[in-house]
Amino acid sequence: MTEAGVSLLALSIVMQVLFGKAVPFIGGDVIGNITHIVGALGAQGLVGLAAVGVIYAIFTRN
Repeated sequence: MTEAGVSLLALSIVMQVLFGKAVPFIGGDVIGNITHIVGALGAQGLVGLAAVGVIYAIFTRN
């Protein structure tokens, strides 16, 4: 399930890079949302680092 989500995320990023924000089935600014999430995690210090660790653990488990 995680692999499918990451694949869809990668596809939506590539589509937005190629066609801009006007891709109809994406439904939003994917690159802007990812940038906002990374910025918010970076601004939270230790809590953001812990959240990144949890996200990493979820994506790397088998």
